[in-house]
Amino acid sequence: MRYIKGEAFKYLCMAATVIALMLLALLMWDAWDKGAGWLSLKFLNSFPSRFPEQAGIKSALWGSIWLMILTAIISIPLGVGAAIYLEEYARRTWLTRIIEINISNLAGVPSIVYGILGLALFVRGLMLGRSLLAGALTMALLILPIIIISSQEAIRAVPKSIREASYALGSTKWQTVRHHVLPAALPGILTGNILSLSRAMGEAAPLIMIGALTFIAFTPAGPFDPFTALPIQIFNWASRPKAEFQFLAAAGILVLLALLLAMNAAAIIIRNKYQRYIKW
Repeated sequence: MRYIKGEAFKYLCMAATVIALMLLALLMWDAWDKGAGWLSLKFLNSFPSRFPEQAGIKSALWGSIWLMILTAIISIPLGVGAAIYLEEYARRTWLTRIIEINISNLAGVPSIVYGILGLALFVRGLMLGRSLLAGALTMALLILPIIIISSQEAIRAVPKSIREASYALGSTKWQTVRHHVLPAALPGILTGNILSLSRAMGEAAPLIMIGALTFIAFTPAGPFDPFTALPIQIFNWASRPKAEFQFLAAAGILVLLALLLAMNAAAIIIRNKYQRYIKW
């Protein structure tokens, strides 16, 4: 009886997966059908406009690139450093367990909550305004728990025999972590970081909360400049009643999907490349 229930659950999961893939394929086909005809170099190199035939995503595209670069600079060192400390240096006490439980809970908090926190802390508290830096700090808070958890799992997967062999040869704790543990965990750490940045690139709710602009006719020149991003621009076009703007939104979705797929492909390539040289 238990075997039958297990088989039924397996087939139910398979059916749910097939249905989800079919729905995703339909949505992607709808976006391609509506937006493929609007994709061009002019579309990528033009600023938003009230005239659909002249509108483009240049400011949103560059804003997203700026945002991801700043978010990576802020979140990756903090996340990986916290993971190293929790896995290699922190003692297994009740306080450490509470911290890890809270980090896991923060990974499941809705993104809109981080937008409210960013609005109160960075936009108003630190007086950063509607700047790229405020958006990057908010996005860093959003993905920091995910980076910490994925980095911890990668470090935890490194066999203890590597650490013990390093200690047996007289290496210090930091030398062991730097020269043996981190290189072995690097594929998992990089994969988790890139996938976290991919999630941040597709988020619109936190950026709307902190007041990211929807119409900008210039590209940001520094971290304190106003900005927009691809999800914001897509949301702006999709909310307009004119049919041509719906097609522009579909074209923007295709560009965003292309960037996300490129980042995910980079994560797979990096993981496979480094795993070739790691033999446990």
